[in-house]
Amino acid sequence: MSFQAWSVFALFWVAFVTTPGPNAVNCISNGMSLGFRRALVGVLAILTQATGFLLLSAAGVTALIAASPTGFTLAKFAGAGVLIWLGLRGWMTAGKPPPAAERPARHVYLHALAIATINPKSVAGYLAAFSAFVQPDVPIWGQMAVILPTALTLTTLSYTGFTALGALMGRAALGAVFNIWVRRLLATCFIVYGVLLGASAAPQSGG
Repeated sequence: MSFQAWSVFALFWVAFVTTPGPNAVNCISNGMSLGFRRALVGVLAILTQATGFLLLSAAGVTALIAASPTGFTLAKFAGAGVLIWLGLRGWMTAGKPPPAAERPARHVYLHALAIATINPKSVAGYLAAFSAFVQPDVPIWGQMAVILPTALTLTTLSYTGFTALGALMGRAALGAVFNIWVRRLLATCFIVYGVLLGASAAPQSGG
């Protein structure tokens, strides 16, 4: 991968991982309820998903998913339903104390991994990254030696930042009313993302 191609890819990935979405909302929520250090388990889950999707994209699997409208539609509505359910549950429980003591690291990890994975629109981002920036005349796994650490580093910085933002909000101690409405706002974001996901079209592979 040339330096120019790498630079464009890095800029694309910065936009991809810093645009607020379900992962960002979950990181903020975790930071508020768990504190920064405990919430970093959620970032690890996102990195797990990112690594898996990058490797699948390199192997051409995301292109196959994009080429299967029926499979994508089923995954899309399933993911949308889960996001909307998480939002509704978050809204209804916003007035209750965050159950930090009842959330072991494994639960935080699996919850974050599920949110990162159920959104089939992620396929569009990974497909775009490979169809637009990977050079077809260069062996793919040689390019992966550059793409993978770049993407994972930027992903780590972005979602660690969202987690830190949530932790700062949680420590602000601006009162119970403030915390309830922030949690309801985050829950509303999940609902909105679910609706948008359900209304979205399948990703198209590029040339």
